[in-house]
Amino acid sequence: MNTTTRRQFLQTAAGGIGGLALTSMLARGAQPHHAARAKRVIQIFCPGGMSHVDTFDYKPELIKRAGKPFDPDGKLQFFASKPGNCQPSYYPFKQHGECGRWVSDLFPKLSTHVDDMAFIYSMQSKTALHGPGCFMMNTGQTLPGFPSMGAWVTYGLGSECDNLPSFVVLPDPRGLPPGGPINWGAGFLPAVHQATTLDATNTEQPIADLFPPKDFTTRQQDQQTLGFLQKLNAKHRATRAENTELDARIAAYEMAARLQLSAPEVTNLSGETELTKKLYAIDDPEIGPFGRQCLMARRLAERGVRFIQIYCGAENTTAKKIRPNWDSHEDLVRDHGYWGAVLDTGASALLADLKSRGLLEDTLVICTTEFGRQPAAQGSGKGRDHNAGAFTAWMAGGGIKGGTGYGSTDELGFKALENITHSYELHATALHLLGIDHEKLTFYHNGLQQRLTGLEGHGVIKELLA
Repeated sequence: MNTTTRRQFLQTAAGGIGGLALTSMLARGAQPHHAARAKRVIQIFCPGGMSHVDTFDYKPELIKRAGKPFDPDGKLQFFASKPGNCQPSYYPFKQHGECGRWVSDLFPKLSTHVDDMAFIYSMQSKTALHGPGCFMMNTGQTLPGFPSMGAWVTYGLGSECDNLPSFVVLPDPRGLPPGGPINWGAGFLPAVHQATTLDATNTEQPIADLFPPKDFTTRQQDQQTLGFLQKLNAKHRATRAENTELDARIAAYEMAARLQLSAPEVTNLSGETELTKKLYAIDDPEIGPFGRQCLMARRLAERGVRFIQIYCGAENTTAKKIRPNWDSHEDLVRDHGYWGAVLDTGASALLADLKSRGLLEDTLVICTTEFGRQPAAQGSGKGRDHNAGAFTAWMAGGGIKGGTGYGSTDELGFKALENITHSYELHATALHLLGIDHEKLTFYHNGLQQRLTGLEGHGVIKELLA
């Protein structure tokens, strides 16, 4: 006589409904290591390499040395060029808020929120290559194949929501970032923890292939087909208990049935006030797409999605009118001028909207890029080369001490000098605010207890905690 385990019974009972219940129970079974300050994360990622010396890292010495050779001895080599002359910020800096943080005129709206933001001025990357740099900031490693931060968070904490994925990515409408979906993959973690991508511009089909073609099938036929597939899935799964990709695929299809109701509701903005839509500038042809992504992020956050990632920029291809991301080799004013207005409007609207709804208190907002840009001109041109030695990231909400500055670069902004910070410390701090001890969040793989923060970092940045 065959014996049936409790797990198998739940998976097969009532045409698979038990399986959904089990998946939900398992996902919700995770417990934080300590009291959390944040329930969820919204991460804004700016591919291409945002210039810290033109945005948040004020360098008066660079102004004094304007036009003078950056490397008089000719010994330095930047990523793709020899250093040109010292080039101060293309945008004037001013102090803002009660904290007096310096922000350039590239971000007139975002600068009004500095008292809620904490800046890490001493970020560094291990690479000046776009793909590996994006991987490092998203997964903690420069090589592909490692779990993203969002995957680690959902692995550690599970989901707060039954009808939406726990990890959602909103790519830039222009395309995917350098490295593509690897940036939000599950790596060696169970595949169920990889992100679901959502197209903020497509209200009818926000998730690819979510709905069958119109007039393709009736609802009754669809239900009969799904019931039959659930039985086949349960039978196939019974002998393949260790196949996490199979589990993830089945869970994805079960989630898809629920998403056919929940996803269109999230992307339908008809219920938002005109004032809110104007705040995010969603009708502006250039600024609007990112504004819509940010508004979607707020809607996902208030519906219980655990980790939301927004991309402000796509792959680093050559420029047509502008570069499709922040990679400003030829003309920084042209490219940063465009993307600055995009980020400034969307990110400031997101912070203001979250705060007005009482969501900023338990929502951690992170904004970063893969590396910075050089304080000298790229050759004799108007752009700046890659700089892995220094860049700025900021965090807000979710237990962050607003108005704070941490670390510093040298007098020209060439290299991080004080409290050098990598993705390890930023990730450890974010996990801490979510109630997770980064040293305890591990997964055994390839002979090691792997973790998001690796073994090189210095742990939580306590100076950023409220």
